[in-house]
Amino acid sequence: MKYTLRALSALITYPSEDLQAHVGSVRDALHREAELPPEALALLEPLLDALASQDLFDLQAHYCELFDSSRALSLHLFEHVHGDGRQRGQAMIDLGQAYLARGFMMRESELPDYLPMFLEFLSVLPKREAEEWLAQPAHVLAALEQRLRERGTHYVAVLHGLSHLSKRRPSPDEAPTLPDYRDPATPAEIDRAWEDAPINFSAPLEGASEPSRLMTRLRAAQRDARHQAKGG
Repeated sequence: MKYTLRALSALITYPSEDLQAHVGSVRDALHREAELPPEALALLEPLLDALASQDLFDLQAHYCELFDSSRALSLHLFEHVHGDGRQRGQAMIDLGQAYLARGFMMRESELPDYLPMFLEFLSVLPKREAEEWLAQPAHVLAALEQRLRERGTHYVAVLHGLSHLSKRRPSPDEAPTLPDYRDPATPAEIDRAWEDAPINFSAPLEGASEPSRLMTRLRAAQRDARHQAKGG
């Protein structure tokens, strides 16, 4: 599954000349590993074709319009779980430490909950463990898939593929009420949203295994959201 995860990570990353030059290799990796069913592979074809043939500037503009100007489509997973809450910083410390414990070195320019980074990390894990990790934010991935589908963008195919790989589709009553961000946000709101406090990735992990810690945080956020939705 590792090549499929890396391929999907590349496809959901900011378009670049390097990505355009290697779209054929990405397609080959997806088909050769065959982790996705034929319908999911077919759904990816319009995105692959667009990345290979369209003007790079137009591709980048579309990407920024989707993912950089809308908190509702943020590719930072904990944005949809903790919002601006204090728990977000600790959750990222835990996730960053899990990366380091596995010998996975992050790019300095990204936070650990950035979806393409998360997928690259999963690609170095054994398949069963990668599936376990990917199932934890299944409700976030499902929400992103629905929101991208509503916008009529080919990027929905990447989230559809991830939902298949996670082998877990959250039921409507199970999914948490994710933050109802006003869309689109103003530039000032976007700036405030991404002002994250400094994170110390040297802080030690405690006790439970990494997937269990992530699951605990996601489930806690889910319970809090349900409580707030009921007016508690």
